[in-house]
Amino acid sequence: MTTTPIALITGGSRGLGRNAALHLARAGVDIVLTYRSSASEAQAVVQEIEALGRRAAALPLDVSQPRGFGDFAAALKQALAGTWQRTQFDYLVNNAGIGVHAAFAETTEAQFDELVAVHLKGPFFLTQALLPLIADGGRILNVSSGLARFSLPGYAAYASMKGAIEVLTRYQARELGARRIAVNAIAPGAIETDFGGGAVRDNAQLNAFVASVTAQGRAGLPDDIGAAVAALLRPDNGWMTGQRIEVSGGMFL
Repeated sequence: MTTTPIALITGGSRGLGRNAALHLARAGVDIVLTYRSSASEAQAVVQEIEALGRRAAALPLDVSQPRGFGDFAAALKQALAGTWQRTQFDYLVNNAGIGVHAAFAETTEAQFDELVAVHLKGPFFLTQALLPLIADGGRILNVSSGLARFSLPGYAAYASMKGAIEVLTRYQARELGARRIAVNAIAPGAIETDFGGGAVRDNAQLNAFVASVTAQGRAGLPDDIGAAVAALLRPDNGWMTGQRIEVSGGMFL
């Protein structure tokens, strides 16, 4: 890749998305990040990336609203032209997400539908809408979860969406292979962030439980995932495709 690669990270203004953006920036990648509500939060991340010597832009996007994807693609095309004088970007990281903790017997249809919209329908149709803007030989990295492999009460609906994303990843890898676009899924374990109300980070009992069932003896940190994203998107790592890569420190082995 002769030009500086550009990564688009959905939900890149906070949490694991922000961390991945910063790790990629340190690895020499320019960033377009999306945010749902806080433009100031997103702009702060842009400034952090620029302080690392990379270029960045932030665009609003609600991944649960596919009817807005055409307008988003147009805005992205304009940003690529204005900031980079480019017509395409290289890496798409489908990161944006929400957490819903509810027992199977108590999960409501509204909760289920929201998870479908954010974690499955959104990434499916956003990726479809952005295909013309992804460079041949580029990458797509979908975000799954360790919960698609092991089961913990309260995550039946959430984990079902992530299982579907893993199947979608294989189909995308197969169908986009002709364009040399590699597609993989990264599956984080339990991470100390504000995701899902910050339970793993703030609940000492839960944190200790996670550590007790993890081979490396602790809960995950955002840097564990950001570093893995940067490694998976290295320019010389394009032969890996259609794979699920779990980054959990060996949880429930």
